[in-house]
Amino acid sequence: MTSEKVLRVVATTDTLDTAALMADLGRRARAAARAVALAPTTRKDAALLAMADALRANAPAILAANALDLADAKAGNQTAAFIDRLMLDAARLDGVADAVAEVSGLADPVGRVTAEWTQPNGLRFERVATPLGVIAVIFESRPNVTADAGALCLKSGNAAILRAGSDSFRTSSAIAAALREGLEAAGLPADAIQLVPTRDRDAVGEILKGLSGCVDVVVPRGGKSLVARVQSDARVPVFAHLDGNCHVYVHAQADLAMARAIALNAKLRRTGVCGAAETLLVDQACAATHLGPLVIDLLEAGCAVRGDAATQAVDARVTPATEADWATEFLDRIIAVKVVAGLDEAIDHIARFGSSHTEAIVTTDQAAAARFLAEVDSAIVLHNASTQFADGGEFGFGAEIGIATGRMHARGPVGVEQLCSFKYRVHGDGQIRP
Repeated sequence: MTSEKVLRVVATTDTLDTAALMADLGRRARAAARAVALAPTTRKDAALLAMADALRANAPAILAANALDLADAKAGNQTAAFIDRLMLDAARLDGVADAVAEVSGLADPVGRVTAEWTQPNGLRFERVATPLGVIAVIFESRPNVTADAGALCLKSGNAAILRAGSDSFRTSSAIAAALREGLEAAGLPADAIQLVPTRDRDAVGEILKGLSGCVDVVVPRGGKSLVARVQSDARVPVFAHLDGNCHVYVHAQADLAMARAIALNAKLRRTGVCGAAETLLVDQACAATHLGPLVIDLLEAGCAVRGDAATQAVDARVTPATEADWATEFLDRIIAVKVVAGLDEAIDHIARFGSSHTEAIVTTDQAAAARFLAEVDSAIVLHNASTQFADGGEFGFGAEIGIATGRMHARGPVGVEQLCSFKYRVHGDGQIRP
């Protein structure tokens, strides 16, 4: 495969009728989904290893495509952060291939019996994990999502329809072509992983309509405007989160050294990830000893602090927090800090301003921790740990296709198990219902 070949395919498909193109893509995905749903673990794992090998073998074409995408991004005056997300080099691409290979080592969720019981009439019931079917992933500038999503969908017995952003279109197309080579080498249908072969924005609308019943779930990976559009317009279920407005609550019985380490890490390890802390709540009962060190640590680390009156009194560099700040996902070196009267006010504040993503409590009081974990209704709640652990790899899932904050079965990091539904198998010996 060459980058020139990839670009010729793109140029051809861009001229086709988008609705017809997408309808055909959906039908082929549905047919492929039936095949991979029945594929044995050994076949899927062989395909994943072959996909990783194909990524390495096609590195020159993938990197050449990426160079073209990068040139366009620089010509368009994209930010340094954007270009960093888009950029692949030999080491990064090797890491992408390694991640695909690692998915082969995960336990196969398909066919796993999650519950079983026998009724008094002798009927034996089993609840068994089954693939969701066809998963559409709509993403923006990170081309590695092409490989991550394709690998996770395959391992969980699903077919993937991938819609890359225009900025990473060439790179994602080259990666998808390599993945399809690996599938075919292992005897699985290449159409189990399809990248939408057009930049036409109407393609997203067709996906959100469900492609005449061929799409079972949509997963958006990108900025707030993309996620909002998907959640607003999709006619099929969506696994997503709109905001990552995460909180760290330093309880009255918090160990100060631990609180300082967690607050700094939760906010500043990586400010642009959805698990970064955006608000720090400090219990009034420990504010005299804890608030000052926590705020000074953040300021000295280069983090802007927006605080209530008590927080402003700590240091002249603290600026007043507005009502909007409590609800803002900054994704930057900015944090809002507030002193709360106690556990009840902390829980109420999170319920009012949070986004149901990730919250942490720092405390040595086990009863307080138990209440926080039980009463805070977020996808991920932590005790004495940084919110930056909101990541599928840190959960032991191997990887994730995204983080969901809804209340469907997939909540928190969405890995291979969450990409499965279930069915009931019922075994009898001639029972009829009276």
